[in-house]
Amino acid sequence: MSKHTPLAAVFEPEFIAGMKDIFEQRIVFNQMLGLKIVTLQPDRVVARIDMKPELVGHFAYNRVHGGVISAGLDATGALAVMAAIGAKHMDEPPAQRLARFHKLGTIDLRVDYLRPGIGTHFELHAQVLRLGSRVASTRMEFVGPEGQLMSAGSAAYIVS
Repeated sequence: MSKHTPLAAVFEPEFIAGMKDIFEQRIVFNQMLGLKIVTLQPDRVVARIDMKPELVGHFAYNRVHGGVISAGLDATGALAVMAAIGAKHMDEPPAQRLARFHKLGTIDLRVDYLRPGIGTHFELHAQVLRLGSRVASTRMEFVGPEGQLMSAGSAAYIVS
């Protein structure tokens, strides 16, 4: 994270509600995946996906599709960037900070599939490695129900 980002920032309920609305409701693809925010902190976010039949990529093993993993990691990385931007601009009202996200977009995404995605639910963890004025870099993890790392990712996002 940038040295200017206040990691000790505490998000207001209005900001958290707005982030959940954007991430879980307004981004319809996230809604289809079933992505839900678990933890929203300036320096770390956690999301969750519950397994459902629509997400199966290999019918014989009930394994989650790799596209679900990559899309989930991408979305969670973007969520981490949104949280970092929100924390960087704590001097602004929550509504003004929430309006900053319309320019956010993925530049590059890399995913390493380490283990089969088999489980009842999955957690997606993300943190911002660097928040610049134009580009943010993130690291993400796709974790199984017992805490086992199943996939790892990194991404770059345009922020301005």
